[in-house]
Amino acid sequence: MAQEEQDKKPGSAPGGEDFERLFEESMRTVKPGGVVKGKVVGVTPTHVMIDVGYKTEGQIPIAEFLDRHGKVQVQEGDEIDVYFASSEGENGGIVLSRQRAENIKVWEEIERAYNEGSGVEGVVVAKVKGGFKVDVGVNGFLPGSHVDVRPSRNPDRYLGLKDRFAVLKYNRPRGNVVLSRRMLLEKERDALKKEVLKVLEEGVILEGAVKNITGYGAFVDLGGIDGILHISDISWGRINHPSEVIKVGEHIKVVVLKFDPERERISLGMKQLLPDPWNSVEENYPVGSRVRGKVLSLTDYGAFVELEKGVEGLIHVSEMSWTKKVPHPSKVLQAGEVVEVAVLNVDSAHRRISLGLKQVLPNPWEELKQQYPAGSVVKGPVRNITDFGIFVGVAEGIDGLVHISDLHWTKKIKHPSELYKKGDIVEARVLGVDVRNERLSLGIKQLATDPWQTIAERYPVGSRVKGEVTSVPDFGVFVRLQEGIEGLIHVSQLSTERVDKPASLFKVGDQVEAEVIHVVPQERKIGLSVRALKKSEERREMEAYLKREKEGGRFSFESILNEELRLDRDEETRPAPKRKGGNA
Repeated sequence: MAQEEQDKKPGSAPGGEDFERLFEESMRTVKPGGVVKGKVVGVTPTHVMIDVGYKTEGQIPIAEFLDRHGKVQVQEGDEIDVYFASSEGENGGIVLSRQRAENIKVWEEIERAYNEGSGVEGVVVAKVKGGFKVDVGVNGFLPGSHVDVRPSRNPDRYLGLKDRFAVLKYNRPRGNVVLSRRMLLEKERDALKKEVLKVLEEGVILEGAVKNITGYGAFVDLGGIDGILHISDISWGRINHPSEVIKVGEHIKVVVLKFDPERERISLGMKQLLPDPWNSVEENYPVGSRVRGKVLSLTDYGAFVELEKGVEGLIHVSEMSWTKKVPHPSKVLQAGEVVEVAVLNVDSAHRRISLGLKQVLPNPWEELKQQYPAGSVVKGPVRNITDFGIFVGVAEGIDGLVHISDLHWTKKIKHPSELYKKGDIVEARVLGVDVRNERLSLGIKQLATDPWQTIAERYPVGSRVKGEVTSVPDFGVFVRLQEGIEGLIHVSQLSTERVDKPASLFKVGDQVEAEVIHVVPQERKIGLSVRALKKSEERREMEAYLKREKEGGRFSFESILNEELRLDRDEETRPAPKRKGGNA
């Protein structure tokens, strides 16, 4: 009971402490003109009551405690810093200010950051001429050149950015502060860079952030130092732009491919972290197998088909149709289309696969060979005429060639158009079908018998023939016996007398008679002789004369005939004069 009475006396405090002594001490320490600690003892609609340990409490307008949404940011019992402005306020109270206390603290923080080279926290709130306005407790100016390590083409992306900023200079009386974000970023990068360079070497796997993307690749921040990730090292598969695989700000794993310490140039790779699909391509896609793939792109010479990520094959335009000449792959395929193809060739060393589209369909040339074996007869229109022959349509998309040499047995043809025109319906004999090279050989002359096969029967040796001189070279005279068949009268056979120039006896267009002296059908040659013809005529005349004389009894028929034969033999064995050219 005595203790309770003692506690109720003025000047006593819980725990036995002398309240009067504490009150006097607070009066000595809490003085106007500085920032003091205070405790919220009450909140009204208009004011917040603060106890700073002075003899009276102070009031601060509620507006100093509202956020931008109008919500009160303190409650009874909170301890806050306030500025003790005066001990002589209205109604005997003290004058306090929270905003002024905050302002003082901000400038103290700015001064400390300036002296120590550290930073202050702030938020970029607006763009201004030459840079940005940053709220660091007071409004500071951030020059555009100090917002980042590298210039940005999109300054709007910094609005609302919360970060730390170095203090370049400040003027407290004027309320000016110039800030730099770049300075702190560079310090941070330099520190990280030193750590990265300690472990950096070819083959090391690192994690970095995609800093920037270009058409040819991406820059990856490895921590204070950037590496270049080329587009060809992003994926084993084909990509048109790096943004198809990676995004700015994304954290990715990369491997160091090359490192130049002097230039601090680093080449990075992503795809190297995965197995190369070409290492097993020969096993996965053996020649002759059929696979399905997606058409990635079309060119003038073919189509590229993706068989799997990183493995592409080419369908050459010549491998798209058995019978049609494809002018452009787009006439057959479309990008994005899934097709079945045959593997024609695999060259893993050069990362090439040849594919065929037509090979998954029946080969019409195989069917053609069975339908039209060699020797069979076909009929069709003349599709095209060239210098070397005519093309005859045999089947859908398949033409056969009749070479100019197979148009006629005996006619000399300068151009096939002399005999045929487009659209003419012709018959021809199949000479052969080349399935591999997709060629059909035809012949028209083979429908008839070769006249040279019976030439010996129609022009036997010793027979008398008549023809027209077609040419007169130095070595003799060519005589046309019938269309396409000529014989040669050698210069030694032009006369019974010596002849130096055949042109002295004959000219083109002359009619001449001669005797057949030899026939070589295999070489398509007929030898003629005017001299032999005259000898034969003389012999027949002699025989007729001797026959008449014998009947009259004057001469011996056998003796005269034998003498004549001897003279002929002497003439034939006599050396002939040398001539340019050859014999028929």
